[in-house]
Formats: sequence, structure tokens, C-alpha cells
Amino acid sequence: MVTATTKASKAQLIEEYITKLETGQALLNDSEQNLIEVVGVLKSYGVVLDAYSVNLCYIANTQFLKLFPFFKYFNGEINPRTLWQNLWQDRINYEYAEYCMKSMFWHGGGGLDAYVDSPEFAAVAESVIQAKFKYNPLMLGLHKAFKGYLPEHMRQMSYYSGLGQFWRVMSDIFIELSDLYDRGKIKSIPDVVQHILDGLVKDAARPITYTVTVGKKQYDIIPKSAGITFLMDTGVPYIEAIFFRGTPFTGTVSYNAQAYQIPYDQGMFNYGALYADPLPIGGAGIPPTLLMQDMRHFIPDYLMDIYHQGIRGEGDLRVKICQSFQKSMFCVTTAAVKGLAPHPLDTNNPEEKAANRKYLKGWLNRLLASQMLKANS
Repeated sequence: MVTATTKASKAQLIEEYITKLETGQALLNDSEQNLIEVVGVLKSYGVVLDAYSVNLCYIANTQFLKLFPFFKYFNGEINPRTLWQNLWQDRINYEYAEYCMKSMFWHGGGGLDAYVDSPEFAAVAESVIQAKFKYNPLMLGLHKAFKGYLPEHMRQMSYYSGLGQFWRVMSDIFIELSDLYDRGKIKSIPDVVQHILDGLVKDAARPITYTVTVGKKQYDIIPKSAGITFLMDTGVPYIEAIFFRGTPFTGTVSYNAQAYQIPYDQGMFNYGALYADPLPIGGAGIPPTLLMQDMRHFIPDYLMDIYHQGIRGEGDLRVKICQSFQKSMFCVTTAAVKGLAPHPLDTNNPEEKAANRKYLKGWLNRLLASQMLKANS
């Protein structure tokens, strides 16, 4: 009886959210506070993504095939000031950007994942390796003994570049959203969703390319002819890997296989941004803590005023930012769901509507287990 009731309740919730999406609403309820939180946190996130994007592309372009890239977080600026900042961790936490990149790389999916396993990629990677270590018999010997090591490194470098380029676009979308809000042109959560959707559609076919220079010669690691694009080959895999799947946080679950605390199948993972409990933010081993710490430096005054109204003030600031950030990610997810739908969600064609509903049920069956209901409570 309990199971039947639960199924009925789940079916009812799915129906409610499908109706919301069909009538132009978002997965996040439209309210003045939600609007302020979403726009404010996305402004901060846009600034942080700009820094993440620059660093990821810098690493991909200059640190490839370096076994010990000690200065990869310096963006080429190595001086006493930056050395001091890195020593005392007075800098953007680029480690979180790498965490997202490695999660994408591990989960795979999309055209980028398929391309880095192709013969074409293997051939150009081999050319770069031979050129880079032409006068280094030790490294060529290592490459000969462990043939998969350096090509795997170049696959990872491709993800550094791909995610960096994806975040470049998203940063611009979020900063522009804030500017439009300041000018009074963004007045609701559906407006936020539409702005993000327009940005995704505008750059959907934007090529993702990656070229490195060895000596005086350039090598197209990901040429334009590979057909890797912004939305389907980096955006969708990013949403799947970071929003939904993620990776288990060290210290929160056991990695012991006999404990069965981690699913045996990657597809069953639900450690992504949409599922994460905001309360552990700030604890050791919780990667999003790094992101929240970065964003706290760029929170606009109007959002910080709301945070100060809480009982703890700034005592639980990272948790509050995480809660706002999750709300914003449900807006981004709404934009993605609308953009990938087989037909416009407001269609009156019965066949198209049926196809859309089947599509939406697939999404909502996954989203009901996320923090969506809590974000709307």
C-alpha cells in the first residue's frame, strides 16, 4: 500500500512539473527571492568561470606533455606576488575546475569522448609526442615502454581545452544575465531560463578546437573538421557528468567495494550538483567547497544583504551560496531540457505533445531524487 501510494505521489509530481514546463514555467518556482538569488549567484559564478576558463585553456596550451607542471595555476605569471598568493592559497581554487574536467573525462559521452578514442586523434597525438621529445631519448623510451601513457595525457589535455571553451561561453551568458537584470530586463525566473536558452542556442554549433605549438609548428589536436561543437559535445556531457552523476565525495561514503556504498555502474551515480546536500559544504573532501569559497568573493551586495538576514549571518555563508547555486542550476537544467526537447514544449499537436511528455518523464524520473523539491519548498 505504501509503495502504491508512493508511486501515485511520484506520478502526480511528474505530472505537475510537466505541466509547469509546458506552460512556460521552470523547474524552480518563480518568486522575487529566487530571482535575486539566481541572478546574484550566477553573476558571481560567471566571474569565477571566467578565471576557470582562462586557466584550463592555459594548461591545455602550455602545460601539455609536462610530467610535473608545478606552475600550472600561475597562468604564466610567475613572480613574488603570485608565488606568495599560491603559498597562502590566496587565489582562485583552480583545483575545482580540474575536478569538473576529470569528472567529464571519466564519465565520457558526446562527440569529444568519441573523438579522443579515434585513430585520427591517436595519429596527431603521436606526432606531437614525437616532436616534443625529439631530442629526449629517455621520454621516447618511456613512451615506447608505456604506449598508452602520453596519449592518455593528451586526451586529458583535450578535455582541459574543451571544458575551458565551454565555460568561456557560459561565463559570458551569466555576466550578460546580470547586466540585463541590473537594467530591469530580467524580471522573472522564466526570463532567466529564456536568456540562458537563447545563449545555448546561439552558440550550439560553435566549434570546439584545440591546437598546440611545438617549436615553430602547430598541431591541430582537435581540428575544426572533427565536428566537435559547443552544445552536444561539451554542454550535454557536462550536464550529465557534473549536474547529475558527479563523483563520490571523499569522507562521505566508503570506497571499500565490500561496503556497497558506491554504485557499481557509473550511470547510477547521483553525486552531481543537483543532488548534493548543501550542509556538508565547508567540510574536508567536499570539492564544491572550493567553488563556494571562490564565489563568496564576488557575491553582489543585494544578495549578500539577504544572506546577512539569516540567523547565522556569514557563519554558514558557503551553505547559503550552495543553496542559491543549486537553484540557479535548476534554471540552467530547465534551459537544457527545453532546448533538447523533440518539439516546442507549448505545442498543441497531439503527437508532438505525446513525444514531449515521454521525453520529459525521463528527465523528471531522475530529477525527483535531486534537491529540486527542497529548492521549491
